[in-house]
Amino acid sequence: MISMPGHGELLIILFVVLLLFGAKRIPELARGLGKGIREFKDGLKNVNDEIKELDEGEEEEKTSGKKKK
Repeated sequence: MISMPGHGELLIILFVVLLLFGAKRIPELARGLGKGIREFKDGLKNVNDEIKELDEGEEEEKTSGKKKK
């Protein structure tokens, strides 16, 4: 079973990242990662908003169709 890494493993991963990318590139990488996550969340929010609008439009059509009968 796969579990979350502990404190020791996280420190080793952080050390390896520091060695691979250097101290100057880590803030740039973190900034880019944060921007990517923010854009992804905004995209999900837009999709959810569009789905809600479509659902509301379908509900209005159903209720208006029932009243005409």
